[in-house]
Amino acid sequence: MSNYNVAPLEVLVEQFERMPGIGHKTAQRLAYYVLNLSKTDAEALAKAVTDAHTKIHYCAECCNLTDKELCPVCANPARDKSVICVVETPRDASAIEKTHEYNGVYHILHGSISPLNGIGPDNITIKQLLARFNGDDVKEVIMATNPTVEGDATALYISKLLKPLGVKVTRLAYGIPVGGDLEYADEYTLAKALEGRSEIRLHPTLKKGYA
Repeated sequence: MSNYNVAPLEVLVEQFERMPGIGHKTAQRLAYYVLNLSKTDAEALAKAVTDAHTKIHYCAECCNLTDKELCPVCANPARDKSVICVVETPRDASAIEKTHEYNGVYHILHGSISPLNGIGPDNITIKQLLARFNGDDVKEVIMATNPTVEGDATALYISKLLKPLGVKVTRLAYGIPVGGDLEYADEYTLAKALEGRSEIRLHPTLKKGYA
């Protein structure tokens, strides 16, 4: 790139390099892809980026991303508002939604407590979460923060704030993945799997067979 010294192209590459997971070569490919777009497509791409940046904001209730006052989940009267699943990012909420197994609502923290990175409780949306407990509507909070030191610390911190309110606080189970081999699991994963072990419950039909 420096051999050609095309300033606008270099700036474009630099902007792509600032994105997570994008190295220099990938940034170059993306930059040349953009340059090869027609003027109409390039303007449409620029407008999409600008619109996303200016029109998308936090949901007034759960802090998820939306272009309306409430996100689709919070605006859906069929969702169970008595259960709140707390996650770190909007992507985490999307991942849970794809399972089609959860019918409660969410709260997006937009990060996790990490003193080493200068991120404290006031830097994520914990205050907004606590503001949702203005009655007896919420019965359970599922802490679905990531299984990391920061995620565990965040879950513990929030659970201590919620326990006095009489709310049931649970932690998302994690450990050995389905189809995984124990020999390839790291010590932390194995420790968490042991910690989160559960009793094997036989189906009634199987119990009869073993009687």
